[in-house]
Amino acid sequence: MTWEILNIIGTIAFAASGALVALEEEFDFLGVIVLGLATAFGGGIIRNLLIGVPVDSIWEQDVLIMIAIGTILLIFLFPASWINYYWEKWGSFFDAIGLSAFAIQGALFAEQMGHPFIAAMVAAAMTGTGGGIIRDMLARRKPTVLQKEVYAVWAMMAGLLIGLGYPQKLPALMLLFVTIVFLRMLSLRYGWKLSYRKIH
Repeated sequence: MTWEILNIIGTIAFAASGALVALEEEFDFLGVIVLGLATAFGGGIIRNLLIGVPVDSIWEQDVLIMIAIGTILLIFLFPASWINYYWEKWGSFFDAIGLSAFAIQGALFAEQMGHPFIAAMVAAAMTGTGGGIIRDMLARRKPTVLQKEVYAVWAMMAGLLIGLGYPQKLPALMLLFVTIVFLRMLSLRYGWKLSYRKIH
């Protein structure tokens, strides 16, 4: 049940995020679908490659693929005024939800396969941010995770906690989920940044 809830939340959030970016960049109908699906499933595919899960296991997620396509179609059919209004206000929140849900799901995947906590951190980071990286690259944007902004750190924190034995009961995982979303939004609100150097 926990796994399914996190999968559904993350899939809807990232499919919507990808579709909205595609609309913002004026992609056509097919482009909106491709970008939405790439955002929703790209991180999971990267994670599977890293921790030894067959890549073709994605085709076992037919229900999630249909949920993602349904979400993308709804976004595509929304009036432009709604999209402009809600994306400006809620786009970052959708992204934070996807980041948190997929980071936790990825860490659980690695932990239940018996991998060490480092693998749980990497799986969390890749599942939580991989789709966003693919989305931004296809949309010719600088990937958020590779900039100064605090983003992947929250996914890695979730992976570290789960890798070190964080309780895997639904209430505890939901608390972690809400905490990661809150921290991500807090870092956006106050402009928290990782240290960086300028060489010019």
